[in-house]
Amino acid sequence: MEKLLELRKELDVIDAQIVELYQERMSICEQVGDIKINAGRKIFDKQREKEKLSAVTANVTDEFHKKGLTELFEQLMSMSRKLQYQLLTKRGALGRLPFIGVDKLDVENSRIVFQGTEGAYSQAAMEKYFGSNINSFHVQTFRDAMEAIEEGSADFAVLPIENSSAGAVNEVYDLLMEFENYIVGEVFLSIDHTLAGLPGTKLNEIERVYSHPQALMQSAKFLDEHRDWQQISVANTAVAAKKVLEDNIRTKAAICSAYAAEYYGLEVLEEKINHNAENATRFIVVTNQKIFLKDASKISICFEGAHESGSLYHLLSHFIYNDLNMIKIESRPIEGRNWEYCFFVDFEGNMADGAVKNAIRGLREEARSLKILGNY
Repeated sequence: MEKLLELRKELDVIDAQIVELYQERMSICEQVGDIKINAGRKIFDKQREKEKLSAVTANVTDEFHKKGLTELFEQLMSMSRKLQYQLLTKRGALGRLPFIGVDKLDVENSRIVFQGTEGAYSQAAMEKYFGSNINSFHVQTFRDAMEAIEEGSADFAVLPIENSSAGAVNEVYDLLMEFENYIVGEVFLSIDHTLAGLPGTKLNEIERVYSHPQALMQSAKFLDEHRDWQQISVANTAVAAKKVLEDNIRTKAAICSAYAAEYYGLEVLEEKINHNAENATRFIVVTNQKIFLKDASKISICFEGAHESGSLYHLLSHFIYNDLNMIKIESRPIEGRNWEYCFFVDFEGNMADGAVKNAIRGLREEARSLKILGNY
């Protein structure tokens, strides 16, 4: 034990020296940052960092120590960059991000598009966010909705992005990458499936049930109690409700929302038949304008890192260093490049915040690509 205490004292002396040297190093890095800013040079010099890592490990033969020193100096250089990004912020050299803050969305003079048909959950989400007194229309696919706002036939689109039980809507993530459209709002909608039929229909009369495959799956426990019913998949739950109305046959029923049942004049035969009572979908409001509400508190971005060890780790460190709370991260494969991915991140913040500008500047310099999807 006496020997252990002696060794710990020796470590304390060395650690104090490391602290002093670290502060000295960062002071010099700050001077380097000033020179770079004055000269208009980029903060991140990847080639210089590679040369530095090679130099500090050149005479190290122990592989464990070599790896440790590489990791140590990667962190030191990362902290240096973050310090210099902060200098840019203090000097006002970051400038403004290419988004305009607005007090409110211009809904009165706008057209809004949703995917699906009348009575769809997307329409219910749209009315929850914008109200019912709006100029709206519907299209068949998510792509149609994105094209409508890109070409200007609509000002806003409402699209599902995530379900609490089924997960991400991958197609919408891919479309956010493809189109120059931006998120300006979000709305959460509880997904409560009902069994709906023609007015006066009794359960013992039903022979066929129509709905979207996911809604049928989410109502499996209820449907197991009625195994004699034929389950038929259709494009979405609102289509199911519309079909029951148009066919006008009492042996047919739909699994749909109470909103769709009311819209098509059907009677709700059973309420809340989905087994997950907490099921909800998050919808995003998208526009082709680079705007954000001034009181926005969440930012969505997507980026691609270098396909090498530690790349994602270093990119995510910008959120930690700037005290930004990351809410969510999703990955999507990059088309045409097997086993390479882009990352979608949601984090708390506002475009006007210095910490946000600092983090985005660092990410933009160090990532292969970065796109701001919106502040809302």
